[in-house]
Amino acid sequence: MQEHPPLATSLPRVAPERRHLPASLCLYCGSSTRAPASHLALARSLGQLLAKEGIALIFGGGRIGLMGAAAEAALAAGGAVIGIIPNFLLRREVAHDRLTELVVTDSMHERKRLMAERSEAFCILPGGLGTLDETFEILTWAQLGLHAKPIVLLNHEGYWDPLIELIDRLVANRYVRPEHRALLRVAPDLAALLPLLARLPQDTGIEDLDRV
Repeated sequence: MQEHPPLATSLPRVAPERRHLPASLCLYCGSSTRAPASHLALARSLGQLLAKEGIALIFGGGRIGLMGAAAEAALAAGGAVIGIIPNFLLRREVAHDRLTELVVTDSMHERKRLMAERSEAFCILPGGLGTLDETFEILTWAQLGLHAKPIVLLNHEGYWDPLIELIDRLVANRYVRPEHRALLRVAPDLAALLPLLARLPQDTGIEDLDRV
């Protein structure tokens, strides 16, 4: 039986005077079963933290990789966990069968639309191509004015440094406006996530994504 690193015993708290947190948070992260142990530990700590703060976890519905680690930890801590997965990925991503709610969609587009609609903020953990796809899509929707929900890149151990450098290069070459670059916030570690979210404006509305 595979052993997992323990959950964090001391989790960051948000001072009451700064507490303005989303009711739900969408997690974009890897589903690889070969993810580093430190990344899996991060996902578990995030899931536990969200449950402790009463923030519902919205994710892709799988029970493997970082997705599964975050969901399991949140459920174990008594949190609400909503998975959204397209029908054709039910077996490939091994859908989690013990969630608060599991929504099965007809397509990837419907999956991503529902995840966006049901979430009040977005957090990106380490991941691969799928995570990059979700990140750039939700960031582009913000650029187009389809939503104004916070998007936070959790740069655990500098994992996303190359991506941040790439986006800054796009700005330097005038393919991306500085104000659009500012739509992607960066938290250096998990301890910085909730204080950052607490300071950001919370806009829970979203435009009709069927037109994009």
